[in-house]
Amino acid sequence: MSDVTAPVYDTAKILAALPHRYPMLLVDRVETISEEEIHAVKAVSFNEGFFQGHFPGRPIMPGVLQIEALAQAAGILAIESLGLAGTGKLVYFMAIEEAKFRSPVTPGHLLDLRAGFVQKRSRVCKFWGKASIGDKVTCEVNFTAMIADS
Repeated sequence: MSDVTAPVYDTAKILAALPHRYPMLLVDRVETISEEEIHAVKAVSFNEGFFQGHFPGRPIMPGVLQIEALAQAAGILAIESLGLAGTGKLVYFMAIEEAKFRSPVTPGHLLDLRAGFVQKRSRVCKFWGKASIGDKVTCEVNFTAMIADS
């Protein structure tokens, strides 16, 4: 018998929650989710399309894609916390603030994505986000998103 527990959201549930599809789907599983925070994971593979050009011979995940992965995790959090599943509502970026990139992300890493509400309203939400590999923070950001019809 295994000690490993199943993720809260597997690929099928993530696909049902988010409109994103390959190659822009950047959340592979959700480990934990509460009313205020989410912990998701992106398995960074050498087969990611962006590694072909960023950078040949030294593949590094672009920082903006780390922010996008955090935003997708926050989108799942908003959908769950605000009861938006099945409503046709989407979560759209409005602002990115205080983005800091601390350490490179390379193929083979499991990127931990943690995000939570700073402010929760029915139409506009503010989030904090932190991406890391183990104990090493790779990206920190605050961002705002709008809830709107698709």
